[in-house]
Amino acid sequence: MKFPSTLVLLLSIAALAGCIGPQALVPGQSTVVEMRAKVGIPTDIRFDRNGDELWEYARGPAGYETYLVRVGTDEKVKEVTQILTEDQLMKIVPGKMTKADARNLLGRPSDQTFTGAGTVWSWRYYRSGMQPGYLLVTFNPDNTVKERIAIMDTSGDGRDRSK
Repeated sequence: MKFPSTLVLLLSIAALAGCIGPQALVPGQSTVVEMRAKVGIPTDIRFDRNGDELWEYARGPAGYETYLVRVGTDEKVKEVTQILTEDQLMKIVPGKMTKADARNLLGRPSDQTFTGAGTVWSWRYYRSGMQPGYLLVTFNPDNTVKERIAIMDTSGDGRDRSK
Protein backbone atom coordinates (compact mmCIF):
# COMPACT_ATOMS: atom_id res chain seq x y z
CA MET A 1 0.00 0.00 0.00
CA LYS A 2 1.42 3.36 -1.02
CA PHE A 3 0.80 6.42 1.19
CA PRO A 4 0.39 9.87 -0.35
CA SER A 5 3.39 12.10 0.42
CA THR A 6 1.14 14.62 2.22
CA LEU A 7 -0.03 11.93 4.66
CA VAL A 8 3.56 10.82 5.34
CA LEU A 9 4.55 14.45 5.99
CA LEU A 10 1.63 14.99 8.40
CA LEU A 11 2.41 11.78 10.29
CA SER A 12 6.06 12.83 10.58
CA ILE A 13 5.10 16.25 11.95
CA ALA A 14 2.71 14.65 14.44
CA ALA A 15 5.43 12.25 15.61
CA LEU A 16 7.90 15.10 16.11
CA ALA A 17 5.32 17.22 17.94
CA GLY A 18 4.87 14.43 20.46
CA CYS A 19 8.59 14.62 21.29
CA ILE A 20 8.53 18.26 22.36
CA GLY A 21 8.63 18.61 26.12
CA PRO A 22 7.92 21.43 28.55
CA GLN A 23 11.61 22.36 28.60
CA ALA A 24 11.14 23.74 25.07
CA LEU A 25 8.73 26.41 26.33
CA VAL A 26 10.04 29.97 26.56
CA PRO A 27 9.13 31.89 29.75
CA GLY A 28 7.58 35.26 28.96
CA GLN A 29 6.81 34.24 25.38
CA SER A 30 5.07 30.84 25.21
CA THR A 31 1.31 30.97 25.75
CA VAL A 32 -1.17 28.44 27.11
CA VAL A 33 -2.42 27.81 23.58
CA GLU A 34 1.12 27.07 22.36
CA MET A 35 1.79 24.90 25.41
CA ARG A 36 -1.29 22.76 24.76
CA ALA A 37 -0.32 22.41 21.09
CA LYS A 38 3.36 21.59 21.72
CA VAL A 39 3.31 19.66 24.98
CA GLY A 40 -0.21 18.35 25.26
CA ILE A 41 -2.47 17.78 28.22
CA PRO A 42 -0.78 18.03 31.63
CA THR A 43 -1.05 15.32 34.26
CA ASP A 44 -2.40 17.91 36.69
CA ILE A 45 -3.39 21.57 36.86
CA ARG A 46 -3.58 23.37 40.18
CA PHE A 47 -3.53 26.98 41.32
CA ASP A 48 -1.05 28.91 43.43
CA ARG A 49 -2.14 31.40 46.11
CA ASN A 50 -1.28 34.31 43.82
CA GLY A 51 -3.55 33.05 41.02
CA ASP A 52 -0.90 31.43 38.83
CA GLU A 53 -1.80 28.13 37.19
CA LEU A 54 0.64 25.28 37.86
CA TRP A 55 0.69 22.74 35.03
CA GLU A 56 2.38 19.47 35.94
CA TYR A 57 3.86 17.22 33.27
CA ALA A 58 4.90 13.94 34.92
CA ARG A 59 7.01 11.65 32.79
CA GLY A 60 5.85 8.59 34.63
CA PRO A 61 4.63 6.94 36.62
CA ALA A 62 8.06 5.33 36.23
CA GLY A 63 9.78 8.34 34.65
CA TYR A 64 12.62 10.35 36.11
CA GLU A 65 11.30 13.84 35.38
CA THR A 66 8.31 15.94 36.29
CA TYR A 67 8.10 19.46 34.93
CA LEU A 68 6.06 22.18 36.60
CA VAL A 69 5.05 25.02 34.29
CA ARG A 70 3.92 28.21 36.02
CA VAL A 71 1.41 30.22 33.96
CA GLY A 72 0.46 33.78 34.87
CA THR A 73 -2.95 35.41 34.67
CA ASP A 74 -1.91 36.75 31.24
CA GLU A 75 -1.83 33.09 30.07
CA LYS A 76 1.92 33.24 29.37
CA VAL A 77 4.49 30.81 30.73
CA LYS A 78 6.37 32.37 33.63
CA GLU A 79 8.66 29.49 34.55
CA VAL A 80 9.45 25.86 33.69
CA THR A 81 11.03 23.77 36.45
CA GLN A 82 12.12 20.15 36.69
CA ILE A 83 10.85 19.38 40.21
CA LEU A 84 12.24 15.89 40.85
CA THR A 85 15.50 16.97 42.50
CA GLU A 86 17.19 16.61 45.87
CA ASP A 87 16.88 20.39 46.30
CA GLN A 88 13.10 20.07 46.10
CA LEU A 89 13.15 17.12 48.51
CA MET A 90 15.10 19.19 51.04
CA LYS A 91 12.30 21.78 51.07
CA ILE A 92 10.06 19.20 52.72
CA VAL A 93 10.05 19.78 56.49
CA PRO A 94 9.37 16.68 58.63
CA GLY A 95 6.81 17.23 61.36
CA LYS A 96 5.42 20.39 59.78
CA MET A 97 4.38 19.52 56.25
CA THR A 98 1.59 17.28 54.97
CA LYS A 99 0.94 14.95 52.05
CA ALA A 100 -0.58 17.88 50.15
CA ASP A 101 2.60 19.92 50.71
CA ALA A 102 4.80 17.06 49.45
CA ARG A 103 2.52 16.57 46.44
CA ASN A 104 2.76 20.27 45.57
CA LEU A 105 6.57 20.27 45.80
CA LEU A 106 7.38 16.99 44.03
CA GLY A 107 4.34 16.30 41.87
CA ARG A 108 2.47 13.03 41.82
CA PRO A 109 4.44 10.14 43.28
CA SER A 110 5.64 7.24 41.13
CA ASP A 111 4.65 4.79 43.83
CA GLN A 112 2.69 4.70 47.09
CA THR A 113 3.26 2.03 49.73
CA PHE A 114 0.98 1.59 52.72
CA THR A 115 2.43 0.14 55.93
CA GLY A 116 1.22 -0.23 59.50
CA ALA A 117 3.42 2.73 60.42
CA GLY A 118 2.05 5.02 57.71
CA THR A 119 2.48 5.73 54.03
CA VAL A 120 5.61 6.01 51.86
CA TRP A 121 5.62 7.93 48.59
CA SER A 122 8.49 7.60 46.12
CA TRP A 123 9.62 9.37 42.98
CA ARG A 124 12.34 8.25 40.56
CA TYR A 125 14.96 10.87 39.68
CA TYR A 126 18.49 11.36 38.37
CA ARG A 127 21.04 12.76 40.78
CA SER A 128 23.13 15.34 38.90
CA GLY A 129 21.41 14.15 35.73
CA MET A 130 23.26 10.83 35.77
CA GLN A 131 22.82 8.51 38.78
CA PRO A 132 19.33 6.96 39.05
CA GLY A 133 17.73 7.02 42.46
CA TYR A 134 14.58 7.53 44.49
CA LEU A 135 13.19 10.41 46.50
CA LEU A 136 11.19 9.00 49.42
CA VAL A 137 8.82 10.75 51.80
CA THR A 138 7.34 8.80 54.69
CA PHE A 139 4.19 9.97 56.45
CA ASN A 140 2.82 9.52 59.94
CA PRO A 141 -0.69 8.09 60.34
CA ASP A 142 -1.99 11.70 60.66
CA ASN A 143 -0.59 12.45 57.13
CA THR A 144 2.23 14.70 58.34
CA VAL A 145 5.73 14.12 56.96
CA LYS A 146 7.78 11.76 59.08
CA GLU A 147 11.02 11.86 57.08
CA ARG A 148 12.54 12.53 53.67
CA ILE A 149 15.22 10.40 52.06
CA ALA A 150 17.20 10.34 48.81
CA ILE A 151 18.37 6.83 47.86
CA MET A 152 20.74 6.01 45.01
CA ASP A 153 19.87 3.05 42.81
CA THR A 154 23.24 1.31 42.56
CA SER A 155 21.89 -1.27 40.14
CA GLY A 156 21.24 1.54 37.64
CA ASP A 157 18.96 1.25 34.66
CA GLY A 158 21.57 0.56 32.01
CA ARG A 159 21.43 4.08 30.57
CA ASP A 160 24.61 6.05 30.11
CA ARG A 161 23.54 9.67 30.69
CA SER A 162 27.06 11.10 30.36
CA LYS A 163 26.80 11.40 26.56
